[in-house]
Amino acid sequence: MIVTDVSVIAECDVLIVGAGIVGLAHAAEAHRRGLSVVVIDRDSHAVGASVRNFGHCCITAQTGELLELAHVARERWLYFSGEAGFFAVQSGALAVARSAEELAVLDELSASREAGEVRLVRASEALDLLDVNLLGVNGESTGDTAPILGGAVLRDDLRVDPRQAVAALAGWLAVQPGVTFVWRTAYFGGESAALSNVAATTEGAATSSGAAASAAATGATEGGELQRTSRGVIRAARTIVCVGHDLDYLFPEVAEAFGVERCVLQMARIEAPGGRRIAPAVLTGTSMLRYPAFASTDAAGALRAAALAGHPELVDIGANVMFTQRPDGTIIVGDSHAYGPTAAPFMAEQTTEVLLRHIGDVLGVPEVRVVERWQGIYASSARQPYVVTEVAPNVTAVSITSGVGMTISFGVAARTFESLG
Repeated sequence: MIVTDVSVIAECDVLIVGAGIVGLAHAAEAHRRGLSVVVIDRDSHAVGASVRNFGHCCITAQTGELLELAHVARERWLYFSGEAGFFAVQSGALAVARSAEELAVLDELSASREAGEVRLVRASEALDLLDVNLLGVNGESTGDTAPILGGAVLRDDLRVDPRQAVAALAGWLAVQPGVTFVWRTAYFGGESAALSNVAATTEGAATSSGAAASAAATGATEGGELQRTSRGVIRAARTIVCVGHDLDYLFPEVAEAFGVERCVLQMARIEAPGGRRIAPAVLTGTSMLRYPAFASTDAAGALRAAALAGHPELVDIGANVMFTQRPDGTIIVGDSHAYGPTAAPFMAEQTTEVLLRHIGDVLGVPEVRVVERWQGIYASSARQPYVVTEVAPNVTAVSITSGVGMTISFGVAARTFESLG
């Protein structure tokens, strides 16, 4: 369809569709490169995968290209935490070992990395890092202490509070010159910029604090594509669509070609037992079966067999027993994994009970008190860990498809712009 008379509500060098962490990372990268940016999102603030995760930038557990992207992202996280004022802690992660097979995986990984990157620790240090008191309140043994044999400190991992970090980053970007956010705005796709009669509205238009209008005056956005939204048309030289698992709503053929589906998680937030403070993010043996640096070790085969034999209930729900502590002291715990093209809205209480029981085992307590539960959803693909692909002239779709959006988004954003020239 050719549109012959439209009103342009904004003009920019880069239009970002989606204000989750992937979209924000690309907006930040575009701003860093001196480009004018408009960010649109269908909600009034981020409510998707970007705020439903652990806030663990799981850097050390990556390999190859993902490890490179994660280290780029690490630098960006630290920079923007300083600029935007959000919580970010260089406290590393603790991978807890409760079996000989898990110890073997950690030992092999440590031997393969530079000194200090994966530091093996004894059980006593692991318990100290977990702030576990081997004795109860009255000085008597609780009998519930997890049988921790040792572990490894993953030096380079970061911890942020996802809810605070994403909101703060969006807030900081929104007041930067040349950046405009337009919330509660849906994206409908593009039209050719070669229109016979385009009327640019200036009053009330989102013009990136004047930068986009200036760019249009100097020809920076001349000939850009017209992108349709629920509020009107935006002219952008480049559009980057960052809608995660909803890629199939906009570009179903692309989602099918890359095998993108939805991964559904069950997660919760619990009170910290006894008010304990746990500085590192915490991974367990189930994490070693999911993240590539662990899973690619020779020792992982024996661990996988042991998990199937000893804890089939964890394998059945695709568990990754892990947790991180928020600044308010509560602990984000989880999680299970189920895959499919559509996310069922129902959560099985038995799944949550299994996860909470194993979390309690690691923390050395008989039970935990849940203060909040939620369902997480993210894009997943068995074919590749992330997608960056041209879906239309000057329109690029970006989706992280391996559950590591907080870990690599800033790195992917840098690479996206490098590839665009």
